[in-house]
Amino acid sequence: MEVVECIEKYWESIRVLRNDERVLPGFIKSEYITKEMQIKYMKVNSGNYRVALFHGKFAGYIGVIENDIRICTHPAFQGRGMAKMMINECIDIWPNAFAKIKIKNEASIKLFESCGFMKKFYILTKE
Repeated sequence: MEVVECIEKYWESIRVLRNDERVLPGFIKSEYITKEMQIKYMKVNSGNYRVALFHGKFAGYIGVIENDIRICTHPAFQGRGMAKMMINECIDIWPNAFAKIKIKNEASIKLFESCGFMKKFYILTKE
């Protein structure tokens, strides 16, 4: 397992994963991302992202935009410590980053707490 810089060859893998119905419930916002939207976004923000590889295969990504952590592990690679590794790498690079997590997303809450994050406050919104 390794975390590498988010170069252009990974942009489409990130987009496909972000649009995957299996991971959508974990995100606060779930809007379908087109190829054009992804290219435009990554041209500006790819330096704020890292990609997780498992034996050279794309396994997930983590990014920090305005100090807010965005993370997603491909379902085929969940349960292998990939997300924890990405979070630990992330806090080394962006030590002031925080995570916005849905109250119902117990798995993400446990994950971030296991990496030393604490609940600070809740923002309530209608779903």
